[in-house]
Amino acid sequence: MKTDTLFYQLFNTFHTLLFELIERPIAEAEGYEFSSVEVKEKAFRFDGIFSPKAKDKPIYLIEVQFQQKEDFYWEYLSEIYLYLNQYRPAQEWQAIAIFARRSYEPEPRSHVREMLDCQRIRRVYLEDLLDRETDSFAIGIIQLILSSESQAVRLARQLGEKIEQENNTEIQEQVLELIETVLVYKFPKLSRQEIEAMFTYSDLKQTRVYQDAREEGEQRGLKLGEQRGLVKGQSTMLLRMLGRKFGQITPSLRGKINKLSAKQLENLAEALFDLETIADLNNWLKTKGKGN
Repeated sequence: MKTDTLFYQLFNTFHTLLFELIERPIAEAEGYEFSSVEVKEKAFRFDGIFSPKAKDKPIYLIEVQFQQKEDFYWEYLSEIYLYLNQYRPAQEWQAIAIFARRSYEPEPRSHVREMLDCQRIRRVYLEDLLDRETDSFAIGIIQLILSSESQAVRLARQLGEKIEQENNTEIQEQVLELIETVLVYKFPKLSRQEIEAMFTYSDLKQTRVYQDAREEGEQRGLKLGEQRGLVKGQSTMLLRMLGRKFGQITPSLRGKINKLSAKQLENLAEALFDLETIADLNNWLKTKGKGN
């Protein structure tokens, strides 16, 4: 499963997650702003940057890797030094390389090993979190992302039950949307009704995707409304994810995406994490977004 946008959502929603992963006090998250920063010369983009307002705290440069990539460290170092040259930050910095599994990390060369030894680059292996007992919603969602299909339904229900006890309705909605998004990626062949069956009605009715689909269904009528509401819900979720990855989506692009069929939306969702620029998105819509 491609995960760049999911982890952007996670870090953007849970500002303490990075500090949980690197085992720093959660209180240190205070005073940081999270963003995704593009380094212009090579169009490299970090998966995330935590930038402190204070000068006595380090900048954290984050890269998440969910597949084997032999040139990972070459590209990561290129991003780091291009960023430092372009932005000239006053603060110290630390790079955080987050691997889903240890097997995905390439063997570090000697110059990388030196940076690892002095903790300039710090590694996190998410597989170490799989069996951890936790009250953290963010860690729970990571466990869901890494879980097998047979484990995913149980974990999703456990998270759904736990989030019912949360008093902050905004956090409830954000967590439920993240759970639903992970399940959509894990079970691409399941219908919306089957995905919904993994939650109680009280859980699901809080999510924006559900509300969008329901509203569309009410406006369009029963059977036709249900079908169109589903497509509306898919396009709404996809537009939100595209906005988080690329920034502002133009009305023209929104119009093109809203005209896609359910199958085309599914294909675009699968291609989303391979699209690096708005130009790539435009090209996909021109070549693969036509017809049914």
